Amino acid sequence: VQIVESGGGLVQPGGSLRLSCVASGFTVSSYIMSWFRQAPGKERELVALITSTGGTTNYGDSVKGRFNISRDDSKNTVYLQMNSLKPEDTAVYYCRGFGAQGQGTQVTVSS
Repeated sequence: VQIVESGGGLVQPGGSLRLSCVASGFTVSSYIMSWFRQAPGKERELVALITSTGGTTNYGDSVKGRFNISRDDSKNTVYLQMNSLKPEDTAVYYCRGFGAQGQGTQVTVSS
């Protein structure tokens, strides 16, 4: 079982990024998949999740209306589209599912 995140980087406030979470060893459509983030000195925060049945989504209050989680079953990949990014979105973003977690991808929002 392996999860690999990618797509992070440096972006200016108001910009967008799309994170990818590629899973192997299990099928993402069969499990709840989630994105978490952790900023220095702060607790880990749930950003978004997508359920297996029906693909229902849920978001943390701080990202509602700006972020969108989706899933491409053909690629066994989960995405996190992040729009209107703010400096407070700066963190390492982790993808989790099937009891596994990736190494994370750094997102830095700064001018």
